Amino acid sequence: MSKPEGRPLRTEFHEQLDQLEATVQEEGQLVLRAMRGALNTLTHRDPELADEVIAFDDEVDSRSSSVEQQVELVLATQSPVASELRLVLAILHVNIHLERMADLSVNIAKLAKLGHAIQPEAPLVIEGFEEMGARAEEMTRLALDSFANRDLAAAVSLVKLDDLIDNTNRRVVRHLAKLEGEETAREWALLMIVVSRCLERIGDNAVDIGEQTAYLVTGEFREFEDASHPQQAGA
Repeated sequence: MSKPEGRPLRTEFHEQLDQLEATVQEEGQLVLRAMRGALNTLTHRDPELADEVIAFDDEVDSRSSSVEQQVELVLATQSPVASELRLVLAILHVNIHLERMADLSVNIAKLAKLGHAIQPEAPLVIEGFEEMGARAEEMTRLALDSFANRDLAAAVSLVKLDDLIDNTNRRVVRHLAKLEGEETAREWALLMIVVSRCLERIGDNAVDIGEQTAYLVTGEFREFEDASHPQQAGA
């Protein structure tokens, strides 16, 4: 019996999809590296490391651009069926969220560099940042793994982890609001409030990646955290 016509083309297409997913996962590892560098810049008061994190963003942008080009090629040259199209669109959205996370890491590095020379003694704030950063890294790894493994339960669990980051963010902001002393201390506090917000937003983007996993698994898109129906977040 002869091979069904078109089978080699579909096999090649699925290999393209596999490569596309692999590229996104590689981008995710780059983003994790950028996040760790940004956090170290903040906690170790290292302006040279800040410059490295800022420069490293070019590598993330290059990988992100590669994903976009591959997606465009797939959509232009293939005719994906529903499940394949869902995967392509999910990959595109994950790519967007990863790029945002890298940009937020760059923002943290820039803000840390600005505040380096005026940073007062504020151990509770730095401890809070370390906690938020570790949680953001954990969430990013979990989000990437849930996407790779199509693990809906792991994706949904990101919501509770994100709540922990939100709680720490509020605690850090309260500490910063209580800082007293010279004008430079208040200036540093304002910079660090933005840093705390950046870390919180990284967690939000990890949840967004989890939502793409849910989209792949169920075929329906829904937000895990709906402000109008908060009781449904873990449903």
